[in-house]
Amino acid sequence: MIRDRGTIKWTAMMLPEHVKMLREHQSGLDYDRKPELDEQRYEEFNEIICVAMEENRELRFKYYQKGKIAELIGHVHYVDEIKKELRVMDRVNVTHFLKIIDIVDIEYTY
Repeated sequence: MIRDRGTIKWTAMMLPEHVKMLREHQSGLDYDRKPELDEQRYEEFNEIICVAMEENRELRFKYYQKGKIAELIGHVHYVDEIKKELRVMDRVNVTHFLKIIDIVDIEYTY
């Protein structure tokens, strides 16, 4: 049976200075962890989206994208329950596709 040691086998070939630089680089990256939301929060999102679609109100979405929290302001155009995503039209009529699991916060704009 072959036992693979994974990345351990490559660390012996690296100089200690390189290992130190790689660890510093990895710790210096500003990746935020994706917040874990509970079922109650998703129910609040659902209510806000339904009211906003009914009244054609603009929403501010905060969503997780590539390790950062991004923000989008627009109207919900369509809710795709099969793909679990929202189609949001921004102020210049560009359609954005937001995965529901990536959404961190939704609020009304005034």
